[in-house]
Amino acid sequence: MPETTATDTTGRTAALVQGILEQKGATAQPGPETYLTEAGLTSLDLVNLMLAIEAEFDIMIPSSHLNPQSFRTVATIAAMVDAVRRDASLAA
Repeated sequence: MPETTATDTTGRTAALVQGILEQKGATAQPGPETYLTEAGLTSLDLVNLMLAIEAEFDIMIPSSHLNPQSFRTVATIAAMVDAVRRDASLAA
């Protein structure tokens, strides 16, 4: 598994969020701490984002991280991705 930095994870996550927003025709450009629901994402969008995150980072998000707190902002998603990747590397 290649190493990534927190900045790389945040940037890749932000790009995924922006892509979903653009598909919806939204012009919002949320910052790292912007609540994604306030930026225009629905619960269905967040499910699609979860699937995109798993594909982008080649991870499976465990049920312990499938909660609203993990998907509140770009920053919380990036922190969750880093935690999942760290846990996976420790288990290997």
